[in-house]
Amino acid sequence: MTAPLKPVPGRPTHFLDLDGLDTAVLRHLLDVGAAYRRGEDVTGHKPLDGKMLALIFEKPSTRTRVSFEVGMRQLGGGVVVLNSDGTQLGRGESIADTARVLSRYVDAIMIRTGDARKLLDLAANATVPVINGLTNDTHPCQVMADIMTFEQHRGSVAGKVVAWCGDGNNVAASWIQAAGHFGFEMRLACPPMLRPSATAVTWARAKGARIEIVEDPAVAVRDADCVVTDTWVSMGDSGDTEQRRRLLIPYQVNRALMALARPEALFMHCLPAHRGEEVTEEVLDGPQSVVWDEAENRLHVQKSILTWCMA
Repeated sequence: MTAPLKPVPGRPTHFLDLDGLDTAVLRHLLDVGAAYRRGEDVTGHKPLDGKMLALIFEKPSTRTRVSFEVGMRQLGGGVVVLNSDGTQLGRGESIADTARVLSRYVDAIMIRTGDARKLLDLAANATVPVINGLTNDTHPCQVMADIMTFEQHRGSVAGKVVAWCGDGNNVAASWIQAAGHFGFEMRLACPPMLRPSATAVTWARAKGARIEIVEDPAVAVRDADCVVTDTWVSMGDSGDTEQRRRLLIPYQVNRALMALARPEALFMHCLPAHRGEEVTEEVLDGPQSVVWDEAENRLHVQKSILTWCMA
């Protein structure tokens, strides 16, 4: 395991997006998270004893809420859960003012929001660490758990091929950023109207990552080591959702598509899954699926992030 990485004195240790963190930091977080999964006491007993985490939810959540709440309690700390309709955020108080107030009460803040600008505004004005629990642009905690899951089953992700099928959404953007850090090839099959973030692609390619964007899912999946998808209509999606579904029907991950990947290829989905839409039941519940390990690993990697942020 790598040696613990120390935060920069005088400023909070935020966990915002993968493209803003050093590869060594991310590898350390994965190593500590994997040790937590194995049941090792890597950070001492109750390292966050007496610490408090605020969880801000502007979008519904199951895995993010439960994993952060359980993880914080296992580390010895406590949580306070805030929904926008139950706080002054829902009545017009600014994110900046909320950040200043919460910083007087808690030791870290996790936010799950649609608008990435709110995350950045929170981090700019908080004097405690801020963690990105999801925005419409990225989902870094999820992809850290995904990388951990791949390496749990198949060893190092470096040099492997990960195929994404469907909407080039926030999870896809964080996968692209991860490729820039961990040295795997990322192939994304997306309809032209739903291509992934150009900013993420440019950043990852500048880091030396091989990022390929195609329209044909068969091209992306052929001989891949891992196949990943997500829901066709995410929370907060606006516009013609039926048109989106029509565009994405050819990108369903089914037995025929998985057969093009390597025989030992893994299937991943961040959940919740819409069975029969983006993935068939036989794939989701099949022997190549590791979706339940992904969900569990949210807990382990987030415990690692929490201990690193709060040091």
